[in-house]
Amino acid sequence: MPKPRKHLISLDATPYYHCVSRCVRRAFLCGTDAYSGRSYEHRRQWVEERIHLLASLFAVDVCAYAVMSNHLHLVLHINTAKAESLSDWDVAERWMSLYRGTPLTQKFLKGEPLDDAEWMATKSLLDKWRLRLRSISWFMKALNEPIARRANAEDQCTGAFWEARFSSQALLDEKALIACMAYVDLNPIRAKMADTPENSEHTSIKKRIETAKADITKQPLALAHFVGNPREAMPQGLPFKLQDYLALVDWSGRFIREDKRGAVDVNLPCILSRLDVSPDKWLLLATRFEASFKHFVGDVESLQSAKRAFNIKRMPGIQRSRMAFS
Repeated sequence: MPKPRKHLISLDATPYYHCVSRCVRRAFLCGTDAYSGRSYEHRRQWVEERIHLLASLFAVDVCAYAVMSNHLHLVLHINTAKAESLSDWDVAERWMSLYRGTPLTQKFLKGEPLDDAEWMATKSLLDKWRLRLRSISWFMKALNEPIARRANAEDQCTGAFWEARFSSQALLDEKALIACMAYVDLNPIRAKMADTPENSEHTSIKKRIETAKADITKQPLALAHFVGNPREAMPQGLPFKLQDYLALVDWSGRFIREDKRGAVDVNLPCILSRLDVSPDKWLLLATRFEASFKHFVGDVESLQSAKRAFNIKRMPGIQRSRMAFS
């Protein structure tokens, strides 16, 4: 039985989550439908533009994404500090960039005076919107609903477009985070849609590479930034160096391609050395991340800590975690 969303997302355990939405119909989200021969490739741009828009409005950072033919992947970070730092006016402006709001909030944005009762009602609503702006569920709702309506209008049909709201995996530590990001960024290569990361259209890795080529000191505004190797666990920002991550994805992609299989290169990316992950186990993670884990991903110690945070009597995946990360 599917678990309620409140039992799958806990800030006490981790702010990082892998989310997947899959198309319910045989007609594709993007790409070319093998049955009708019709191309839906232009929809890939719809999704990517929507992701970038929401990243600029929500207090949810986009760490990685890949828009595939009939599904999309996102690695998201709940940025509580950013949500709390927003002024009431910022909250209203961001939320009402997506939704209509109320007559009172419209007055508030225009700077028109509100009496005490009106302000109390407005403040209560703004507090609710602040929580929504840091909610993964609302982020995915704001992403999926407009795409579904637009696709249904184009297909001249009605009904469900996505097979469910979305599935999610809690990424409990650095190993799980970096493995999931690489798994997402390498999706087009595994699907034989691209031969190199820089040619992977509508992915976060392509966006990062394009920005780095223009200026190695800059990172895409729409994506969570790499902040190096800080000492504190899970800091505000991705706890790796950008150059190291790009090298890791490039190295992994070479071994995923069938024409590049063979002995593992002894010149391992330094991220693997720092995280103490063996090359063979890393390649398993980079190719079978979703198949290897269900709702919670991390080493055994992280799973035991999450067991208390999620109030779970029996934490699933202990044996798989021991095989993948130990």
